[in-house]
Amino acid sequence: MILVIGAAGHIGNVLVRELTSRGENVKALVLPGEDCRPLADSKTEIVEANILDYPALTKAMDGVSVVFHLASLVALVPEQFEIMRKVNIEGTANVIRACFENNVKRLVYTSSIHAYGHPEKGLVIDESLPFDTVDRGGSYDQTKAKASELVAEAAKDGLNAVILAPTGVIGPYDFKRSEMGEMTYYWMNSYPTFTLDGAYDFVDVRDVVAAHIKAIELGEPGEAYILPGHRITVRDYRRLVQEASGKRAPEVYIPTKFARLFAPMVEKVYRVTKTRPRFTRYSLDTLMSNSVISRDKAVRELDFQVRPMIETVTDTVWWWQENARMIKPTLRNASPAG
Repeated sequence: MILVIGAAGHIGNVLVRELTSRGENVKALVLPGEDCRPLADSKTEIVEANILDYPALTKAMDGVSVVFHLASLVALVPEQFEIMRKVNIEGTANVIRACFENNVKRLVYTSSIHAYGHPEKGLVIDESLPFDTVDRGGSYDQTKAKASELVAEAAKDGLNAVILAPTGVIGPYDFKRSEMGEMTYYWMNSYPTFTLDGAYDFVDVRDVVAAHIKAIELGEPGEAYILPGHRITVRDYRRLVQEASGKRAPEVYIPTKFARLFAPMVEKVYRVTKTRPRFTRYSLDTLMSNSVISRDKAVRELDFQVRPMIETVTDTVWWWQENARMIKPTLRNASPAG
């Protein structure tokens, strides 16, 4: 039996789909009352539990041999930082403890490239870098780094655990409307849309899921694997989206210095409307940061494979065209992830 924690999220629902299509018995752990439409067409047992509720969590692990821990929270405003810390760090500590108690044979923890901080430009980012728990890039980065350290320490204590660190995850089945998913849908319009400076590495969610499944057997206990895709500029990404959607809308280019002036205002609008902002100060910093990232270790040890960016964008545009009307353009309030 396999337990997927955070099953209704982007990576989570795609992972559940893939596992069940292979005939695996899967428990999908979601928050009590969470919208489970992302799992509607997958044959899985849905279990409601909060990873901050240890008795409920350990009960959900009963009879489970493999655990995928994907649940985390991204806080966009300071008042959400404390709950993010609890979910990402204390929640992970609970998962580790429950894995020990239930004699789980393999834990696959989904970290983030941001756990490695923001190394200076000119340096290739790979697994030789330590998790950066004092990084000034943002509170989310610190929580993912600290959680990753907890998993690495648990592996030293005997837990059969592997850490995977994807870059910017994009692709179809984005029911929660991620920040890049929101931008992709926005760029599919025929009216003028804006772009920004900068570039980042983006990886297809389906390639990330394939690496997660391979990590069950191929991942070395205690090891971390970075999962990058392709580095692309924001403007080139928009161009691919427009081509895939058959649009030829004017581009409104906004220099970074002006975007930074507007970012605090955009975040204030988010506080009131609870709709996902087009960009934040954190996302602007990310787009301007070092994004030269190596996949060598994941290719060598996990047989990690990455599809062409044009395939990812085309499939994502098609998915949005088919599903946008059923997905509300809102962002879930900060709450413990399940």
